[in-house]
Amino acid sequence: MIIKTKQDELQNYLTDASNFRGSCEAVYIPQSKDELIKILKEANAQKTKVTVSGAGTGLTGARVPKEGIVISTEKLNKIIEINTIENYAVVEPGVYLSELLEELRRVNRFYPPDPTEKNCFIGGTVATNASGAKTFKYGATRNFAKELEIILADGDELYLKRGEVFANGNKLNLITKSGKEISLNLPEINLPVTKNASGYFIKQNMDAIDLFIGSEGTLGVFTKIKLKILPLPERIISMVAFFNNETDALHFVDKAREFSFQTRQKNLTDEIDALALEFFDNNSLKFLSFDFPNIPEKTFAAVWFEQEANLANEDLLIEKWFNLVSEFNVEQENIWFATNEPERKKLEEFRHAISWKVNEYISRNNFRKLGTDVAVPDNQMLNFYSYLIELMSETSIDYVLYGHLGNSHFHLNMLPKSEDEYKDGREIYRKICLKAIELKGTVSAEHGIGKIKTQYLIDMFGEETVNQMKVIKKKLDPNYILGVGNIFK
Repeated sequence: MIIKTKQDELQNYLTDASNFRGSCEAVYIPQSKDELIKILKEANAQKTKVTVSGAGTGLTGARVPKEGIVISTEKLNKIIEINTIENYAVVEPGVYLSELLEELRRVNRFYPPDPTEKNCFIGGTVATNASGAKTFKYGATRNFAKELEIILADGDELYLKRGEVFANGNKLNLITKSGKEISLNLPEINLPVTKNASGYFIKQNMDAIDLFIGSEGTLGVFTKIKLKILPLPERIISMVAFFNNETDALHFVDKAREFSFQTRQKNLTDEIDALALEFFDNNSLKFLSFDFPNIPEKTFAAVWFEQEANLANEDLLIEKWFNLVSEFNVEQENIWFATNEPERKKLEEFRHAISWKVNEYISRNNFRKLGTDVAVPDNQMLNFYSYLIELMSETSIDYVLYGHLGNSHFHLNMLPKSEDEYKDGREIYRKICLKAIELKGTVSAEHGIGKIKTQYLIDMFGEETVNQMKVIKKKLDPNYILGVGNIFK
């Protein structure tokens, strides 16, 4: 076990990609499950607050401690097994997503949940129910988590396998390794119909494993994770189309999404079926123009999209995508496309660049991140976009608007130039969240609540429901030591 107590050694654990900052007394780095259990037992006995730390790529302050100690999972970093017969991988929580993807590629497999930041820990992605561009076709982490080994706050162990432990209506009973029975009452919650990472996943007759996926380090610490993996696609078509205006780009997304849903519903193989549909507004293109000077002139929006293919249908699918794009006044010279892996990686760099450039701007100017993570039902996407544009037209704050619009999921990132603009931006952020709630959407589609968005969770579900979630935490963590400040105020 490694223990760090010197202030200069602690600094890397006291912030995350949102520029949220905190403090702690010490950082504990267990090198085995037994060491982790020992740390938790001692902390629980002394009622010491514990924050579980991943790789620091989060955007909500969830891994940033307010007090107490930090447990970093960085040394619990083994890929235990990759099974290509039954298509699963077993990993420890500190394995980097990038490392897992690389190992899977070697055996012709892949893991679909793909956050923009690949240098995240797998444990962190399960703790936040992370997603990414391919969520449009494959869904978020929840769809791929098959088994979890969890250490509870008191050091007891809990093993959950998908399909084995279910709630009986609103009653969920869990049995720990020691034989202790934990009985939970599940509140009635109207979950949004969008992708969602806000608070605990709770519904009648639910699979118990889903309560812990997205629980943001508040219910236990993962020590072993079994994930579903898939065969690597034979080919992937990748394109970026540049549009004359943002409205055409949005209508293209709408139509491509409709075609994709039809293809899946009818189980067709040679029709449009997007893996991802990613939108970039005019401000985003300007923000990227220095790094990508080949962005076509006099274009004001872009959509990056991909589709799985094979040698037999690749040319046909490319033709169908070109035909669809041409319906929205896009010239062929304003389309980037790739079919081989090196070219596809270049387009992927374009897709990911906007996120790291925004984070770089925030860090350089020493502001907390003001980037929305809201999603709305698909039939409200255009309405919500119009609201955002109108709202931002009333302020002088610079912004970029992009997102996973296949899922009607918007990242509007404000770029304040002063403390006054930052304060104004926080008020605008609240308005955006409230509008998403009004439209039956979510305040956090993929990043979680953490410490930054606790008020928005109350706005979304109401104080009574959030308090009922807190009761579940207290049942599993009676001394209230794990992840304090995450999800709940």
